[in-house]
Amino acid sequence: MRKEALTVGTGAALGALVRLAVGASGAVAVTLALNFTGCFLMGLLNPGKFWGTGFLGGFTTFSAVSLAATRNSGAIAAWLMAAALTGCVLSWFAGDALRRRYP
Repeated sequence: MRKEALTVGTGAALGALVRLAVGASGAVAVTLALNFTGCFLMGLLNPGKFWGTGFLGGFTTFSAVSLAATRNSGAIAAWLMAAALTGCVLSWFAGDALRRRYP
């Protein structure tokens, strides 16, 4: 259990650092793009604990999208949340489809 926690925690810390370096602007469009990319890679690579749950889990962030939603009107907040959910699920499906097509 400790080894798994250290593995996931280390991966998550590294993923969060990469997200911070790449998405330093904090723009909502950048955050969405990072989330879509992370979900696509999760579907494409089907990674394990370190790279999947850890690194890509730390790389993607639902909290930043939620924070952006709270800073906007109700209509924009609803659009952001719908875009995040839909885009992430579709990105994962696209990655998974490519992995299955080209094993």
